[in-house]
Amino acid sequence: MPFTDKEILETVRMFELETLDIRTVTLGISLFDCADPDLETCAEKVYTKIVHHASTLVATAESISRDYGIPIVNKRIAVTPIALVAAASASDDLVPLARALDAAAKEVGVDFIGGFTAYVHKGFTNADRALFESIPAAMAETEHVCASVSLATTRAGINMDATARFAELVLATAEATRDKGALGCAKLVCFCNPVEDNPFVAGAHIGPGEGETVLNVGVSGPGVVRSALDRLSSDADLLAVSETVKRTAFKITRMGELVGREAARRMGTAFGIVDVSLAPTPAEGDSIGDILKLIGVDQPGAPGTTAALALLTDAVKKGGAMASSSVGGLSGAFIPVSEDATMIEAVRMGALSLAKLEAMTTVCSVGLDMVAIPGDTSAATLTGIIADEMAIGMVNTKTTAARIIPVPGKGPGETVEWGGLLGTAIVQDPGRFSCDVLYRRGGRIPAPIHSYRN
Repeated sequence: MPFTDKEILETVRMFELETLDIRTVTLGISLFDCADPDLETCAEKVYTKIVHHASTLVATAESISRDYGIPIVNKRIAVTPIALVAAASASDDLVPLARALDAAAKEVGVDFIGGFTAYVHKGFTNADRALFESIPAAMAETEHVCASVSLATTRAGINMDATARFAELVLATAEATRDKGALGCAKLVCFCNPVEDNPFVAGAHIGPGEGETVLNVGVSGPGVVRSALDRLSSDADLLAVSETVKRTAFKITRMGELVGREAARRMGTAFGIVDVSLAPTPAEGDSIGDILKLIGVDQPGAPGTTAALALLTDAVKKGGAMASSSVGGLSGAFIPVSEDATMIEAVRMGALSLAKLEAMTTVCSVGLDMVAIPGDTSAATLTGIIADEMAIGMVNTKTTAARIIPVPGKGPGETVEWGGLLGTAIVQDPGRFSCDVLYRRGGRIPAPIHSYRN
């Protein structure tokens, strides 16, 4: 499908005036052939393979940015879940592999590397358990490494033993990175129904169904959607709003596929998917909250917010699907609270609560993302928050996630500054009631009846 002059001029306006960018170009690298009974040898193989395949990633992204005038904000790597790679070593400490990932990321110049990952939604292998126990040290000792775990799926149900242990490790990670405002937890996420081609951190990794290497692209355009809705008459009905978002998502996706295919061609690898998730930043005009206000709510969190977010997410998916046969990842609308200036203000004003955020996650692309809570929150309460989010994904057959940050020394209403893309968080109150008995029971919450379709 050729690009017209009008499309090109529209795209230039999107870049120059509406903060459109390629949020990430993410190279997926399979590490299965790096497995070795000796962990240090495995770590050496991991480092060598990543550097070999990703050595030109940053230069390629920068050359495309120059040639096409397209801003490419992040360059990232995603690898095979490390618990699978490390199984042959039988080691109970996988921090050396995290260090190898970090060293490789620094060598090739990428922003983040994802894949310190385990799938435990139905049970633990020895390697899974080793990865779990290595998370706090790995997050504290590395700068670029992101960790993720699968705690639930619609087919398997929720592994509550793993959920409770993960909550404990989140608190341990917060304490291990206390001097950085619990920053380690910003690189740590859990999933229900994780996808194998997610280019966005902290959940980026490539599943066993992926090829040797693959180039995935994440495009973000909240500012473009906001601008399009701003030009729409306030008298327009919601069908017109949906059509406007859908047409805008179509244009964004076309641009993302152009970059992805060209980057894959220059690197001699396969093009995978374009993820058209609207991902905000703290920059002015680059906000999902602003879009929700233009759709018709006073503030994010007001009555009608979940309905508006459902409309937005659906329209983005439809526009992306019309523009490309390679739409993948998560594709919809992200609501990372600390990374969205308008949503930060909504929390400050009392419009957006933790309970309302949970309701919004039933229709958004992911879930509770970059939510700060008091550092003295109990493991039982944190387990309950995470389990609720996993249940939403399990029952609704959708991907949900929880990236919760217990900030040591901070209480409800206080602020923590991380700067850059991670932004500012206002610590939210999880309430005074807990779920101690649920936390102690353990076991597994069974899969829902509709999971038995075959």
